[in-house]
Amino acid sequence: MKKAVMGVIAATLFGFAGAAPASAWERGEVDIFAIVPNLMSGEPSSVEGLTVGPDGNIYVPSFGFNAQGSVSEPNSELFVFSPNGHLVRRVTIQNSSQHELGLAFSPVIPFRRGSKSLIVCDFGGAKILAVDPFTGESSVFMTASAAFPNPGFNGEAFDKQGNFYVSDSFQNIIWKTGPNGVGNNPGQVWVNNPLLGNGGGTLNPPFGANGIEFNNAGTILYVANTAFHDIIQIPRNGDGSAGMPSVLTTGINAPDGIAIDSQDNIWIAANQEDEIVVVDPNAKSKVKGVSTVVPKVIAKLGDFEGIDDDGVAQGLLFPASPAFSLDGKTLYVTDLELYLPFAGAPFPAIDSPYTLQVQHFTVSKLQAVIPPLVASDQDNNSQK
Repeated sequence: MKKAVMGVIAATLFGFAGAAPASAWERGEVDIFAIVPNLMSGEPSSVEGLTVGPDGNIYVPSFGFNAQGSVSEPNSELFVFSPNGHLVRRVTIQNSSQHELGLAFSPVIPFRRGSKSLIVCDFGGAKILAVDPFTGESSVFMTASAAFPNPGFNGEAFDKQGNFYVSDSFQNIIWKTGPNGVGNNPGQVWVNNPLLGNGGGTLNPPFGANGIEFNNAGTILYVANTAFHDIIQIPRNGDGSAGMPSVLTTGINAPDGIAIDSQDNIWIAANQEDEIVVVDPNAKSKVKGVSTVVPKVIAKLGDFEGIDDDGVAQGLLFPASPAFSLDGKTLYVTDLELYLPFAGAPFPAIDSPYTLQVQHFTVSKLQAVIPPLVASDQDNNSQK
């Protein structure tokens, strides 16, 4: 009897061990779009923010950290790449700190030389800059109020009226100002809510509200909370005020920048998982027999594939900011490749040994395609 029971247990265990999953993610191919040039000082610099301009070019500012820590160059540089990855130009962002994060083109300020149409988060300078993307000339577009003096300006978005919104990774806040900014004056606190917080800086990574984007209708602002691994949704009321924030979904490993496709799917850079996670916020599932909306992961794209002999990361390493090409067919992603303690994190992360090996920082690209789940061979055979 004992032998028979043990035989059943062994057969059961081996059966589970040998079973293949019913389906698997097809993660696609991640290519190096561009290797970021060294700064004018000769030092390499990480890159975090990324946007695609009205001209189709890709705009990436330096973030000012490398494998040795903070760089010596006092200002950030803006690198402009053509869609084929060639460097079109590079300019110094005047009156900036070393550390620029989110950036986006204004929908109301003309895109031309002499016009400061590129709005940039000067994270290190605690201000928002309006920048001429051709010359680097800048002026202050917005600041924080004296009541909230230590902002961590990070991600940006515009509504359909051209109003500007920016996340504050340190102070539970989404700030807002009009289409033309307010100069050296403070913006409006649009939302101040604990769901946007960073846990007092004790969590890893220690950034709360990070990437932000509106849905296509402009009625919901999605916010990635990196520290708590959440995607937050904030309704935008008809009068432009904010509704009550709530958690849309959770469990994504350090969501950073986000992008919204034409179907309202949320493409999320999971910076501690080295992947792009695509979430359908309007997916329907049956819960206790009742059809209801339950946000659902519909794709996981990319992965980290190591460091080559030249100190270049292959695949995704600490992906930070995604943005679609103008035709929506390509997703560009900055690889921040940041050793977290350099940015105030309480302890290193699992990929920290690899970030310390990076000698040349990268921007990646992948096809903006949501592949079907691929059935395993066992699953295919059982259906024949």
